[in-house]
Amino acid sequence: MSDFPTKARVVIIGGGVIGASSLYHLAKKGWTDCVLLEKNELTAGSTWHAAGNVPTFSTSWAIMNMQRYSTELYARLGEEVDYPMNYHQTGSIRLAHTKERIQEFERACSMGRYQGIGMEMWTPEQAKANYPFLETHDLEGVLWDPSDGDIDPAQLTQALAKGARDMGQKIIRFCPATGVTQKEDKTWVVHTEKGDIECDYVVNAAGYYAQRVGEWFKPFGGRTVPMMVMSHQYLLTEQIDEVEAWSKEHGKKLPLIRDVDVSYYLRQEKNGYNLGPYEPNCKGHWMTDDDRMPDDFSFQLWSDDLDRIEDIVTDAMERVPLMAASGVSSVINGPIPYAPDGLPLIGPMPGVDNAFEACVFTFGIAQGGGAGKVLAEWIVDGQTEWDMWAVDPRRYTDYTDQDYCDKKGMEVYGNEYAMHFPHHEWPAARGKKVSQVHDKIKELGGQMGAYNGWERANWFAKPGDDTSEEATHTWGRSGPWQQRIKEECEAVRDSVGVLDLPGFSRFNLEGEGAAEFLRGLVTGGLPKAGRMNLVYIADERGRILTEMSCIRHGEDHFTMITAGSAQWHDFEILRKALPAGLTLTDRTTDFATMIVTGPKSRELFAGLSDADLSLGWLTHQEATVAGKPAFLARVSYAGELGWEVHCANEHQAEIYAALIEGGAKPFGMYALNSLRIEKGYRSWKGDLSTDFSLLEGGLERFIKLDKPQGFPGKAAIQREKQQGPKKTFVTLIVEAGDADAPYMSCIWKDGGIVGETTSGDWGYRVNASIALGMVRSDLAVPGTELEVEIYGQKCRAVVQKDEPLWDPVNERLRA
Repeated sequence: MSDFPTKARVVIIGGGVIGASSLYHLAKKGWTDCVLLEKNELTAGSTWHAAGNVPTFSTSWAIMNMQRYSTELYARLGEEVDYPMNYHQTGSIRLAHTKERIQEFERACSMGRYQGIGMEMWTPEQAKANYPFLETHDLEGVLWDPSDGDIDPAQLTQALAKGARDMGQKIIRFCPATGVTQKEDKTWVVHTEKGDIECDYVVNAAGYYAQRVGEWFKPFGGRTVPMMVMSHQYLLTEQIDEVEAWSKEHGKKLPLIRDVDVSYYLRQEKNGYNLGPYEPNCKGHWMTDDDRMPDDFSFQLWSDDLDRIEDIVTDAMERVPLMAASGVSSVINGPIPYAPDGLPLIGPMPGVDNAFEACVFTFGIAQGGGAGKVLAEWIVDGQTEWDMWAVDPRRYTDYTDQDYCDKKGMEVYGNEYAMHFPHHEWPAARGKKVSQVHDKIKELGGQMGAYNGWERANWFAKPGDDTSEEATHTWGRSGPWQQRIKEECEAVRDSVGVLDLPGFSRFNLEGEGAAEFLRGLVTGGLPKAGRMNLVYIADERGRILTEMSCIRHGEDHFTMITAGSAQWHDFEILRKALPAGLTLTDRTTDFATMIVTGPKSRELFAGLSDADLSLGWLTHQEATVAGKPAFLARVSYAGELGWEVHCANEHQAEIYAALIEGGAKPFGMYALNSLRIEKGYRSWKGDLSTDFSLLEGGLERFIKLDKPQGFPGKAAIQREKQQGPKKTFVTLIVEAGDADAPYMSCIWKDGGIVGETTSGDWGYRVNASIALGMVRSDLAVPGTELEVEIYGQKCRAVVQKDEPLWDPVNERLRA
């Protein structure tokens, strides 16, 4: 082929809606020398049989941003690229059968309003007035989303492809990629059946083939892509005269219905219906030796399996009796990829330089526009407009074996519309990583949660407590855990508690010049040898990329400790910036960590350890505890006198047993969250994210603009400091009702939205509901009265002084 490109800036593998959108958005950012490879025809994978729904609803801030952008793009795309498309913004009626579902809807409405989406709550009577064929007698309420609708997936993909081609991009169909090779300079050669293409960056946008493509990157630092494939069916009815008559009378299609408590959507398709269930007794494919993924499944479907969805079909016919009057014209049963949490993978490929992922989309049509935007930003700018941790491939680490992916995919599909309550833990595929004292924790009543695959106790139950899954189905703070959390917090306040904290991410950094390397990477200063402090890394905009505890052992020897979920993310930040001659080692699984904290913690250690207990706050030392070697760091995320105890895994059981025997009360992650929020301590990817700058986050004390070293974001921070940040971090005391403020709750003043919460919880030491958040800077004045919207209720809130609510001058912490 004389026109076959042998060089490109980016090669995208996969010609579905995601690949086409990525190519289009790269061109929009000025990178017009990119190539898309498709093994068959465009849309041959999941795109061609997709139903094409385009909702904005989500309770994930990142996903809502992506889906909102998609609706905005699709509304103008046909005209922009001169390609006619069938895009119907019909609006949707989302049905609520319970009070809890109403609360979820109210939360989504609030988030939508902040993003400019005109969601609103309707009564069942309003829904009936706008959808006369709907039965509403058993409904609690309805959410109306005017921007919801549907689009033709093939037309959308072709429009994006045309737009990309018109800007100079190349699309090569019927050209399977066969492998990749990374050169010494970290650029790539992509091998195809038609020849090789040299490029700077590669994107895996291969849909349900993404895991197979991902294997090519393993020799260059990659891992198995965490995914599985589900069988999803939807059925199309024959024409219904009443639907046709309504459409002609009103000049539009009926709104889409989502009965999320039953688990299906129902929308008008031509003059009939499209019914799409997400059945609990679902079916995965390509999971066993006798059902392997074929080399090519382009434009293919499976046979229908209506028995699986019979109950849901019956319910839909009772909800819209008109549907029962029509027969089924066809059934679509095709593959949809699922990641373990049901969200896609968009961003840097873990462990691999200059490779990205934009794959495993369960709702690719709805998210495709936003995904292309985000992926192009990742590649061209190295950062995204919105914080996208929710879809970052590095959110998963090495616990996602295929068993995990298969079980979680089945669980997510079978609960596609389920509510994600704050105290609920999903049960599938648990126990992938456990500490050395896991069995003891369970014996003591530990109710476990999964954190980056690690099992940690959320709270400790006593005999007779209701520990059923059903008990957690509430948005409220009250439940069997509430009294136990209170007791755990009081033990830390009055005596001493111990928290087993497996999976704390830790990296060893050493070599001549390590200190100078860190000075040019972090925004602030480094501790002296024998001490530790917090350091922050910003992106080029001065936004909060990550936070690490920096422990200095010697001039050029450091341990960097960070959040459990940040393991691959933060290791990548350090690795990619690392100069030659330095050594960076991930030691996360080599050590156990326990937090021992409370006013009697020194007394406890005095009987168990040979440590120098007079050393002050933010010091560290080697010592023995219960006769075993350990490393003690004088710091406490709970805000009391205390130490982190780090030890080799084989010594943890004896140390933990001695701590319990010495009087330490075990406490869990729920208590820790309450304790830290009373101190105003930030949580990563809640209060600390790239949605906010360091100055907005109230972290100026961790910035040294006068140091000679440059660091990422320094110029942006200097500019922002001169102009003044538009938002300011605040602590609020909230007159909350039964529930505390969830992440991204709207903050109101005089009828307008003036900010958002970043986390909220009940503080048991100060006996109040607390929210941390960002507000317009002129309102960040102690005593200012605001309102926080919590599940539809606006609650009075008062801005507090810029200091911890508990122990404001850190007397207890430094004791």
